[in-house]
Amino acid sequence: MNTTTSSPMLELCGVSKTFTLHHQQGTELHVLDAVDLRVAAGECVVLDGPSGQGKSTLLKLVYANYLASGGRILLRPPGEPELDVTAAEAKSLVRIRRDTVGYVSQFLRVIPRVPALDVVAEPLVEAGVPQETARATARSWLGRLRIPEPLWSLPPATFSGGEQQRVNIARNMIRQRPLLLLDEPTASLDAANTATVIELIREAVRAGSAVIGIFHDRAVGDAVATRRVNVASFRRAA
Repeated sequence: MNTTTSSPMLELCGVSKTFTLHHQQGTELHVLDAVDLRVAAGECVVLDGPSGQGKSTLLKLVYANYLASGGRILLRPPGEPELDVTAAEAKSLVRIRRDTVGYVSQFLRVIPRVPALDVVAEPLVEAGVPQETARATARSWLGRLRIPEPLWSLPPATFSGGEQQRVNIARNMIRQRPLLLLDEPTASLDAANTATVIELIREAVRAGSAVIGIFHDRAVGDAVATRRVNVASFRRAA
């Protein structure tokens, strides 16, 4: 098992998140408080806790879908300066989402009418890989995740939920990134595809990615975790 070092890939320092419910007379909902978390390269940290404890919120803070109410979120990609996500400019966030942080959410959001093959190949093309080389790699990923070849030329919006989830996994894992965020990546998958995704996560960890994951299936989390963290410890006492 790998452990955190003095310079982890990701460090959350005193991070908090409060939502203000303006349609309910400004009621404040304190979701996370004083989050201190370090994740090193080659480590898979699985977030535990009941629904509603802030697991997905934590991932969205790291990805900057949500703005933290307090604290710092520090990224330290190899060979690059440290970046505080909470204070980063928009152009820096675009860059880290392209080059540094992969995020497999529960939903696939892509441009309509783009074939699945090009949806999966796009991150490689953006990184400068020739289109045909990127497409060849995308074919390999789609095959490994059991997407039938007749579907490769069709837009994923026409696919089943499980097929869309597998396209989402392929798109966001095809390019090795220093940090990988996984929000219920196997929730819509059968046993065979779940086993494949477990192996893909293990491969990413072996390649040196820092991984943070949420898994509805305890057995899947057990299969990939190098460490587990209970998010309930990051909630303000009632």
